[in-house]
Amino acid sequence: MITFLIRFLTVVLALFIASYYVPGIQVDSFYIAAIVAVLLGVLNLVVRPVLVVLTLPITILTLGLFLLVLNAGIFYFVGTFVHGFEVEGFMPALLGSLIVSTLSWLAHKLT
Repeated sequence: MITFLIRFLTVVLALFIASYYVPGIQVDSFYIAAIVAVLLGVLNLVVRPVLVVLTLPITILTLGLFLLVLNAGIFYFVGTFVHGFEVEGFMPALLGSLIVSTLSWLAHKLT
């Protein structure tokens, strides 16, 4: 339970770091960041595996780099319907998803 809480708070913190360093990403409050963290977790658990299977040929063709586009798409998708979390294009979504993914991976390795 503690590791789940640490990972969750790491994603929330990563969202704030992404909004601070990446122009085009805005997070209004901790509450909004928590909602976004939960939605990103659910979408990465449910939707992302389906998208990975559907885009497997292009993922193989690009040697796995297309997975970055999938992550950015999910990040941008959450920004389209959560008020208080704004992502203003593909490049901010890509950079934001890289920051959040890297920090959540680091938290996973450390816990």
